[in-house]
Amino acid sequence: MTDAADTRRVGQQVAVHGRADENEHVPGYQVKIETLMVGGVETVIRSLLDRQQFDDPLGVARALGISSASWPLFGMVWPSALVLAAHLQQVPLDARRVLEVGCGLALASMVVHRRGGNVTASDHHPLTETFLLENLRLNAMAPMRYEHGDWSAPNPLPGRFDLIVGSDVLYDRGQPEMLCAFIALHAEPSAEVVIVDPDRGNRAAFNRGMQALGFARSERAVRALPGSGLAYKGRLLNYVRAEAHG
Repeated sequence: MTDAADTRRVGQQVAVHGRADENEHVPGYQVKIETLMVGGVETVIRSLLDRQQFDDPLGVARALGISSASWPLFGMVWPSALVLAAHLQQVPLDARRVLEVGCGLALASMVVHRRGGNVTASDHHPLTETFLLENLRLNAMAPMRYEHGDWSAPNPLPGRFDLIVGSDVLYDRGQPEMLCAFIALHAEPSAEVVIVDPDRGNRAAFNRGMQALGFARSERAVRALPGSGLAYKGRLLNYVRAEAHG
């Protein structure tokens, strides 16, 4: 992943939080609050201060298979998330049920939610929901649906979805197979899947898995971040299944 936290800042950093009041339990990680362009709209985002943050005193993340190195990744603003958020600002929503997988800071979900869409954000990091609730509060947005989503284990996600989206979710070799299995369980017979991938080497395996599920693929190269025009190298992958795959 490539951190682009400084490239889309449109406002000054508001605050940095960490250990403060000795009488209050404060998490052992630091955060920052910035105003960023998300889906073409100025949005206040609380994220981790940097990739050096870690706090898992009870071993909750470790039990979920999240290492200290990967622990902070959920809380960073990634370029691919901004590309997906901008795309979802333009996608027709109608009455479609939308699911964001591996949502991290859930920028794409916030865009759909702001547009009045029926969206559920999902991730397997134990702090994702906490950050999402705070970012919704910072932007005076109503609460939205969040579900724990672990692709390698049973999930409580209710029903199936018409549109499943994700950004930079193919960075490990085993993820294409796990994500395809997850999509098989949670995609409607007629469904669309949109993945923004920063040209990682696992895309071909995911394409094969999606083809086996009956999805037709189209893609387009993305060479600049939306709004800023700063360089980005990746692809927006679109998969469509028009009818039940038997």
